Amino acid sequence: MYNYIFFTNILRILDERGMSKKELHELSGVSNSFLSDLTTGTGNPSLKVMEAIAKALEVPLPLLLESTDLDKAALDELAGGTAMHSLPPGYERVSVILPEVKAFIVKKWGEETRAKIRQS
Repeated sequence: MYNYIFFTNILRILDERGMSKKELHELSGVSNSFLSDLTTGTGNPSLKVMEAIAKALEVPLPLLLESTDLDKAALDELAGGTAMHSLPPGYERVSVILPEVKAFIVKKWGEETRAKIRQS
């Protein structure tokens, strides 16, 4: 399941930035053939490779592994049952791009929510 999320996020970011796999290869040092394997779902990257790709794309690695536009049913199907969730019911992790002022507010909300989850 995480390989699927990982490679779909790579493809999405490449598309959003108008980047090619060749450019990602040059920035990450990961071979073109392995990048092709990854983006077709046949590659099994090490943590070191995932980190190199995240660094080249200038995104945090957790974003590549957790952020997805797949709904719960699709994630459950990929997991072959019920997908594991890192958050309690009623909470959702999101990734957005905001101006600094709005990001500051959202970060504060995030801190408050993490404290609330820890308490429960």
